[in-house]
Amino acid sequence: MPPLDLPSLVVGDSVQHTLRVADRVEKQTGNGEPFVILTLGNASGTIDTEPIWANLLAERWADGAERGAAVQAIGQVALYRGKRQLKLTRPVRVLPRDQLELREFIPHITEDPARLWAKIDEMRHGLSSRRLQRVLALFFDDESFRLAFERTPASINGHHAKVGGLLLHVCEVAYIARAMAKAMGANIDLVTVGVLLHDIGKLEAYGVSWEGFVRTPQGNLIEHVVLGAMMLDERLAREAAAGTPVCDASQRLELLHLILAHHGKLEFGSPVRPLTLEAEIVHRADDASAKAADVADATADPDAFRDGAEFGERGKLWRVDRRPLWRPPHRWD
Repeated sequence: MPPLDLPSLVVGDSVQHTLRVADRVEKQTGNGEPFVILTLGNASGTIDTEPIWANLLAERWADGAERGAAVQAIGQVALYRGKRQLKLTRPVRVLPRDQLELREFIPHITEDPARLWAKIDEMRHGLSSRRLQRVLALFFDDESFRLAFERTPASINGHHAKVGGLLLHVCEVAYIARAMAKAMGANIDLVTVGVLLHDIGKLEAYGVSWEGFVRTPQGNLIEHVVLGAMMLDERLAREAAAGTPVCDASQRLELLHLILAHHGKLEFGSPVRPLTLEAEIVHRADDASAKAADVADATADPDAFRDGAEFGERGKLWRVDRRPLWRPPHRWD
């Protein structure tokens, strides 16, 4: 059976597929009647079930359907208040996961990772500073690092929340930041290094599992901004201890600042605000990629633009501050 494309489902479509339980929410009505809503998904996206009411729960319609489980779901797509839901017609059946490929049940980028890597490697090998080339080589010449980088999402449930999302995000930020650096007369080499290193902490902060994209203990306790600075400092210290220092103390501080300042403000996760032109550019380019990705994803949400509506429904556009995004009805020839 071909993979199910969840975003393209319309009212009346039948579903009889293996899906991952992305979430399970247990609630009660105003009079205390319990019900369960399952969020089911695969690599294409997710869809919520209609509420599974107490009478069906008593008949074990959702038994074992905990977050991260693989289940066979049988039902039909229905519409409730403008949102598509899967109306189950049979109890979900939990399936063993040992013969299933996790990749088929987790969102991943459609871009070719090899093409993205080629762009990154062209940028780093094109730096005029040999010293900065050596800094990047500490990470990007390491095959285990590259493999982990390619598999990591850029966020848990926000922008570029897909396998390979970090790789795509960093490529986008690099193109934006390098253009800004050229326009503003900044050090393009330094901006490039800042961009390629700014999110390396996500390799330790985020994990991919049947439960979806999750925070690791390091991610919860330290977060990716500081983790990235720690990773860079550790590798620089290792080279210095081996008698092959890559940079001096002042240069080390500037590189660490690029990572530590890239979220812009303390309330956004940066322990320090950008204090150099290059740090400001890395921050702005990072934010531009993230915000534009949010708009692109929200505009493509079929539940936000139902029945061919030009303007999206505010309540479904939380990632863009509930702005009623516009889908222009015209085309440009």
